[in-house]
Amino acid sequence: MKAAELGQRFGQRLTRDKADTLLLLAGALLVIAPHFAHLPLWTSATACVTLLWRATITWRGKRMPPIALLLPVAIAAMIGVWRSYGTVLGRDPGVAMLTLLLAFKLLEMHARRDLYVVCFLSFFLMLTSFFYSQTILAAISMVLTIIVLLTAQITFQYTGTVPPLMQRLRTALKIFLLASPLAALLFVVFPRIQGPLWGLPGDARMGRTGISDTMAPGSVSSLAQSGAVAFRVRFEDPVPAQPLLYWRGIVLSQYDGRTWSRLGRPLFTRGADAAQFTIQLRGEPVRHQVTMEPTSQRYLFTLEMTAPSLTVPNHRVFATDELESMTMRPLQERVRYEAASYPEYRVQAGDQPDDVRKWLQLPRNANPRAVAMGRAAGEAEGADGAAIASRFLQMFRSQNFVYTLEPPLLGRDSVDEFLFSTRQGFCEHYAGAFVVLMRAAGIPSRVVTGYQGGELNPVDGFLTVRQSDAHAWAEIWLPGRGWQRVDPTAAVAPERVRNNLARAIPQQAPFGLGGLMDLQNDRDSWLSQLRYNVYALNNAWNQWVLDYNAERQRNFLQELSSSFGNWRTAAALTGLAVLAWLWRTVRAQVKRDPVDAAWHALRLHLEKLGLAPRPDEGPQTLAGRIDALDLPPEKKAAMKEFLSLYGALKYRAMNDDERTRSAQRLATLLTLAR
Repeated sequence: MKAAELGQRFGQRLTRDKADTLLLLAGALLVIAPHFAHLPLWTSATACVTLLWRATITWRGKRMPPIALLLPVAIAAMIGVWRSYGTVLGRDPGVAMLTLLLAFKLLEMHARRDLYVVCFLSFFLMLTSFFYSQTILAAISMVLTIIVLLTAQITFQYTGTVPPLMQRLRTALKIFLLASPLAALLFVVFPRIQGPLWGLPGDARMGRTGISDTMAPGSVSSLAQSGAVAFRVRFEDPVPAQPLLYWRGIVLSQYDGRTWSRLGRPLFTRGADAAQFTIQLRGEPVRHQVTMEPTSQRYLFTLEMTAPSLTVPNHRVFATDELESMTMRPLQERVRYEAASYPEYRVQAGDQPDDVRKWLQLPRNANPRAVAMGRAAGEAEGADGAAIASRFLQMFRSQNFVYTLEPPLLGRDSVDEFLFSTRQGFCEHYAGAFVVLMRAAGIPSRVVTGYQGGELNPVDGFLTVRQSDAHAWAEIWLPGRGWQRVDPTAAVAPERVRNNLARAIPQQAPFGLGGLMDLQNDRDSWLSQLRYNVYALNNAWNQWVLDYNAERQRNFLQELSSSFGNWRTAAALTGLAVLAWLWRTVRAQVKRDPVDAAWHALRLHLEKLGLAPRPDEGPQTLAGRIDALDLPPEKKAAMKEFLSLYGALKYRAMNDDERTRSAQRLATLLTLAR
């Protein structure tokens, strides 16, 4: 069968009602599709089957299923939601039920009112997509969905001939563009609420990937296989070298023989009790701004060593005597804070040995071989902490230890098995074993977890730190020098600290993350440049749209008000500009008769086609010259009918109802003629 015959048969079978319904189904599919990634599989399958069922009914012209069939199916679906989530309240079950209700409503459309219910339900469900993704790509897809839904809604308004689909899409796009300036204005000036741009209270119970306050063998290595962004950094001063990018997070001092955990240390307000830390900062600071992703935890990550003056908008910031920074409440939204770090520092250098003995704790009867090795090193080196540390680092360098993302499982005495048997581990294995050895030698030590390194984007200058940059290292206390950072991983895999994880263990980088790391290593390829531009665009979206919180709005309006004298003047000028625009628009609509407006529009169109109406020429005479135009027959027919109806409206008596219907028909013909 030829394509022309197939298209003709398709057009004959696709009546207006069918075309309108299929367009609405397409809009509903665009609304539901983004939810497939987080809905249960049976929910997505049920929605797709329902849409396919409705499309089949439309195409074949069959009757809708009876309510006696739909009601049990809907009840069963709601029971399924309850069984899947254990509740019908909350974000996820609510979205699942709304998705199913939209799909089922499409099988229960009997009147024009039902069409509008489906449209408005689709708009509402579309908004819930931002609960899960707020990227710029998600926003663009929502714009396309809005235009399709507006096209379907506009289509239902026509009572006569319907314009072509592309023309209706252009009309919907114009409506969207007309509404965009007002939406942008409301976004800028409408009072902001505290918290994320899109979110629910129930989001606080959601687990998010990030550094934990405990560490066991394998915990950091599993986190390092994620390419998710942890935070982004913009430096005001030159970016430090890669080996200096240690982002301090959580200090782990308690050890039970297998798992490291943090102590409940006393809290001090950052800045107010700086003396509690006895920090000596030297040299010029490295000023930077950190934009941290939500973690559902309270810990902040700072570049060592950050001055004790850290503040986070809308949060109270505290610190422990182990130099952890944290907020009073969990970070459920993206936060931005300024910091200044000093590469040269001394921490608690003036403390007495008795004050730091709490960092010598080791469990009894655990890892006896490692403890014996540590004690022997302490006796041999005369309790010289620096010499003992160098001794163990040299052991890691020279005795065939392997840095790997896939270390073997360890048993009860995990440090003994790692040091004397497997000798394969990730950063948490080396940091934990090193601290056990140092404590056994009598040197106060602790484990620090955070991130190391990051990728600098040459397009926007932001340093991106990912979960794959998660790292663990050690700190030892030396008399007169205080706490000193020691990274055992650098002794085994120096490429991990100098470059990134892919350089250290390229063959084990997981699928997806490995490709990302390859691109990080090949910075000059066109694919890397494209990736940098995409990341920069997405980062700009995060910085200027998603992070437009109450404080940034207040600062922006204050700057704006200072430009105009005060905020009342700025608000008054803005209000007057909006009122003037509305008055001009309304006045233009009221002043021009819709019939005259339609005639003026057709006249301009004919002039563009080279058929300018003469001053002494009436509608019927002009209609006789339409055949000279090189246009499709349907457009010529629409123009002739327009001119005939326009002449009747101008020169024949009509009642109000007849005139209203004729004016509506005139607008439809104008759309078809152009």
